[in-house]
Amino acid sequence: MTNIVITGCSSGIGLETAKYLQDKFVTVYPTARDAKDVEMLHVLGFEHAMQLDVRKADEIAAVISKVLELEGKIDVWFNNAGFGQPGAMEDIRTEVLREQFETNVFGLHESTRQVIPVMREQGFGKIIQHSSVLGIISLFGRGAYNASKYAVEGLTDTLRLELKGTNIYPVLLNTGPITSHFRENAIEKLKSNVDTEHSVFKEKYVKSLSADKSKVPFNEEAVSVAKVVHKIILAEKPKPRYYITKATYLLGYIKRVVSTSLLDKILHKLG
Repeated sequence: MTNIVITGCSSGIGLETAKYLQDKFVTVYPTARDAKDVEMLHVLGFEHAMQLDVRKADEIAAVISKVLELEGKIDVWFNNAGFGQPGAMEDIRTEVLREQFETNVFGLHESTRQVIPVMREQGFGKIIQHSSVLGIISLFGRGAYNASKYAVEGLTDTLRLELKGTNIYPVLLNTGPITSHFRENAIEKLKSNVDTEHSVFKEKYVKSLSADKSKVPFNEEAVSVAKVVHKIILAEKPKPRYYITKATYLLGYIKRVVSTSLLDKILHKLG
């Protein structure tokens, strides 16, 4: 039976993907950073749920070791853990940007780096990297998150070249707006780490904080991502990247066909 390790399963995409795959006869190893969320996963019937903070290399190693002990292999590793830090670039302190990268980039990289030798030895594997539509285009006030996802794109594009011919497939997921706690968590990060009251962008922040997030265009449910992950699991040779939501298809297409100046005008209106 195919197995998969999923990071960031406390809610949203990670949790819904774990639930969906469990019903598809996939052995799921969902992980979460906090003990209370691991307990929640156990209550939901995930007997293999484990604690994993991707910022800690020893915890990554412990999860890999446990899965190998139980399974003797790791078929798929899904680097899903991540969060969004809103704020204009001039309002984002360097330590806040570093925190964004610790999880979204460095944690993803460390997980990838540790699982590759396992997959090389067994002769196969799939590594799913959760990027975003914001790894393709940039939006106002999302600079830290944009930068982290652009980094994921660069790392994975390079990794694909380095793993050519190994039967190990790095795959990018470019998700658009998905129903989850992502936006609520991002708002909390904005309030905690950005001095919105004294920013030149104060009015934009006020507008953003008061916006009705239930009316995001092209929003889809988290199961949309789960279905793509399942498709990747079933594929003998998965595609290098998968677009998810109409927003990703539309913005990805626009970036390919218009000039940078025109793209900036379009994205400025979206911001």
